[in-house]
Amino acid sequence: MLKSDARTRAHSQSFAKWIIALSYFARSAFGVRGVFAPLLSGPMSRTSRQQLLQRHVTQLLQCRRCPRMQSTPVSGGAIMSDIMVVGQAPGPREPVLQRPFAHTAGKTLFRWFDEFCGVNEAAVRSRIYFAAVCRCFPGKNSSGTDRVPAPDEIRNCSSWMDNEIRILRPCLIIPVGRLAIMQFIDCPRLEKVIGYTFRVQRAGHRFDLIPLPHPSGASPWHKISPGRELTKCALELIARYPAIAALSKRRRQSENAATLG
Repeated sequence: MLKSDARTRAHSQSFAKWIIALSYFARSAFGVRGVFAPLLSGPMSRTSRQQLLQRHVTQLLQCRRCPRMQSTPVSGGAIMSDIMVVGQAPGPREPVLQRPFAHTAGKTLFRWFDEFCGVNEAAVRSRIYFAAVCRCFPGKNSSGTDRVPAPDEIRNCSSWMDNEIRILRPCLIIPVGRLAIMQFIDCPRLEKVIGYTFRVQRAGHRFDLIPLPHPSGASPWHKISPGRELTKCALELIARYPAIAALSKRRRQSENAATLG
């Protein structure tokens, strides 16, 4: 039995390496969607997906597709998860600290997770995969505020998110902010989408979508009516979602074990 398990693991790892090598050829010859996507749609072990995700993040950090961007890409790491948080784009602090949601907006976002879901920042960062519409800091506009990524920059970055969806096959995606929400569904107004769960398909995979408003201090939407009430409703939906509830339960069990120990 042990020899059989060892052979299975070895075959799985060899298969993953073969797919990774083929992905390089697919990217240069046909584009990611040409060959890579069908391979990811079939059954694969967690080890194989972890290897693919690690290689994906390594390639992502080397990306220099958008010359107007003012930083190199920011990543939260190759976190295997069936939950994804999708932000808009890094601010000026994130490239320095090399993690997403590293400043004011992040403090609010992680407070929401802690207050409503019972999952603190450390648990969220170690258990949930962080993506974004654009992975580099766009810079400032003429008024001194953060520049909104241009359509060509969003297109350039979209293949990274598509690949992440194919590899992770998440059950839940949480887009944060209107720009992130619009990558999945129409968002004429936040009031029309915050506080609801949507069933969405992207990159050949179906998943649930629970949008959140952007927690930036520059936007008061989530602090005043009806945004305040709708944000609470959305966070309660997230807290009740089975994958999030499982994270909360795991955290409580870990804390209880540490107390008993």
